[in-house]
Amino acid sequence: MTYICSSCGKEHPDWPAITYSAPFYYSELNDEEKEKNTELGSDHCIIYNEHQTDRFIRCVLFQKVIDHCSNLEYGLWVSLSESSYKNYADNFQNTNHITQYFGWLSNFLPEYSHQVNIPTLVKTKAGNKRPEIIPDPEFDHPFVKDYYQGITKEEAEKRIQNILSNNS
Repeated sequence: MTYICSSCGKEHPDWPAITYSAPFYYSELNDEEKEKNTELGSDHCIIYNEHQTDRFIRCVLFQKVIDHCSNLEYGLWVSLSESSYKNYADNFQNTNHITQYFGWLSNFLPEYSHQVNIPTLVKTKAGNKRPEIIPDPEFDHPFVKDYYQGITKEEAEKRIQNILSNNS
């Protein structure tokens, strides 16, 4: 399987990551709300609501593919508490900062219904790599089950094709 990268325009022989440019909640806002009530960067998003402020960071999730030598990579967003977000932001440039946060998955994946707000562990990585999402193994949901049991290569390629065809 090859694909044309939307960033560099070149063909690549490996799987692209399935990425989301913003949390689901950001995409639900109209243009005026986005302009007035949000901050969106490549690695963070803040949404100022009337009664609360929601804070999100961009992370990675590696989905095991049981009959293939590569994992399927996702670029997803999680919401963090105010204190966790502040700690993450304060240490964003610290290449040696390794910690864990509790977060909530904040993207809608078309293969699953009602999966926004799956509880997760967010693990920061040395070297300023994006944090990794680990779904809570006790949470009963098909996405969590697939994360721990894996998906087939056929399913992974179907997901990639769906994303590529929707971005064309």
